[in-house]
This record gives sequence, structure tokens and C-alpha cells, in this order.
Amino acid sequence: MSTPKKSYLNVHLAVFLFGLTGLFAKLVNLNPFVIVFGRVFVAAVFILIWLVISKESLKLHHKKDYQKMILMGILLAVHWTTFFAAIQLSNVAIGLLTFFTFPVFVSLFRPLINREALSKKEVFFGFITILGILFIVPLKDVFSDTMAGSMIGVFSGLVYAIFTILNEKLVKHYNGKVIAFYEQAVATVVLLPSVFIIKPSVTSYDLFMLLLLGTVFTGIAHTLFINGLKHVSAYMASIITMLEPLYAIILAYFVLGEALTVNTAIGGTIILSTVIFISMDHQKSQRKIPL
Repeated sequence: MSTPKKSYLNVHLAVFLFGLTGLFAKLVNLNPFVIVFGRVFVAAVFILIWLVISKESLKLHHKKDYQKMILMGILLAVHWTTFFAAIQLSNVAIGLLTFFTFPVFVSLFRPLINREALSKKEVFFGFITILGILFIVPLKDVFSDTMAGSMIGVFSGLVYAIFTILNEKLVKHYNGKVIAFYEQAVATVVLLPSVFIIKPSVTSYDLFMLLLLGTVFTGIAHTLFINGLKHVSAYMASIITMLEPLYAIILAYFVLGEALTVNTAIGGTIILSTVIFISMDHQKSQRKIPL
């Protein structure tokens, strides 16, 4: 049975695994569409086998829920493809930090989706986040790959914010593995045409890395994260995920030799600090279980 303590542990472990996924964008020399297709295909098969072994039903309660799963799968495909593209165009640090604008988007979009009033404080934090992005990518580099990667990273964060808000509702009615399977399966179908268009040349090394990415870093991690949302709100999950860029940046330095620039460090600090303030403010107002 899921408990608050176990939910927090699930989210923490998932975030650690997610923190390592950014490295695959550099370690696997394939188009982002192909990488993500391999990731979700392997994950879908892995989770399906897991469900069969555990004898869990894939049947959803309502017909509309199938439509919701299709939407979630599309959002997941878009999010992960843009996430890997952002890192390939820039680097792990910039790709992760710009993507981590997503809790700010959660703060801005959640009231709209739930038909609640949008506070001036949330809008103010949104502007502060933009300031952080400008530190990461100075205006003089507006036409560079770094800027392109940063903008794609922000877009990935925007999509992931919507994905997180909607997942928070689904997880109240379904097991994390069931949700994860549908999302990965739909994303697989969405990305399948790209494989025939790109016609990639895949090595045995690439296959091994995609297998690892799809099972441990996607199938298991994604399921842990979704299950964690049973007792961890989207806002609290965003606080815990602050550790993800930390893991990624440290490992990118040791594994890939990527150094962290002063501008990136300042901009990243502004973004992550803003996210923490937003999340803690929401936690205080809602009196959620503390981390």
C-alpha cells in the first residue's frame, strides 16, 4: 500500500534516475526522435511484461480516460523529444536548467486548468524566471545553437508542466504502471513515423544504451514518479526535482567533461531559487506534508 513516506521515496529515486537521462543525449549519437522512440518503445514493452507478471488489468474505468491517455502520450513524446534536442543543441546544464522552468509553468497553468484565479505573485515569479534564462543565454548569442537549445528547453518545460498537472489527476484513479504503459505506448505510436523518415543507422552500442534508457531510466523511473504523485503534489514534486539538474551537471562534468560557466550558474540559481520559492509558498498555503 502506498504511504506518504513511500511516495516521497519513490519521487526521490525517480528524480535521481531522471538526472542521468540527460547524458544519453550526448552518449547516443542519434536523432532525438530516434532516441525517444527507442526509449518509449523499450519502456512500453518492459512495463507491459511487468503488468502481465503482476497480473494487473489494463482496462480503464471510463471511455474518456482512454482519450486522456492518448493526450498524455502525445505530450510525453513532445516533451522528451524537445528535451533531448535542447541538450544536443547546447549542453546538459543548459538543457536541464531551461527545462526546469516547468514548475513556474505549473504555477501559471494550474489555476487556468482548474479555473482558479491567477495571483500576481505567480506572474512576478514568471518574469524572474525569464531573467534567469537571459543570464544563461546573453542577448548577443540570440542566433546561436545555445539560444535555440535554451528556447527548446523552455518549451519542453512548458509541455511537461501540462503533463504533470494532468498526471496528478489520473494517478488518483489508476496504478502508476498502468498510466506509464499507456503513455509510453501512445508515445511509441506517435514517434514511429519518424523512424521511417530518418532511417537511422543504429549500432549495437546504441541498442544497448536505448535498452538501458528504456528500462531503468524510463520504465522504472517513470512508474516510480507517477506512483509518488499519490501523496506528493505537483508542487512538492517540483521541489524534489531540483536535485535533477544537480545530479546531471555533476555527472556531465565527470563523464562528458562539460564545464559549468558563470552565466549558466547564475541563471540556473535564479531559476531554481524561483521554483523553490513558488513551491514552498504553495506548500505553506495548502499545508501539505513537509519534505
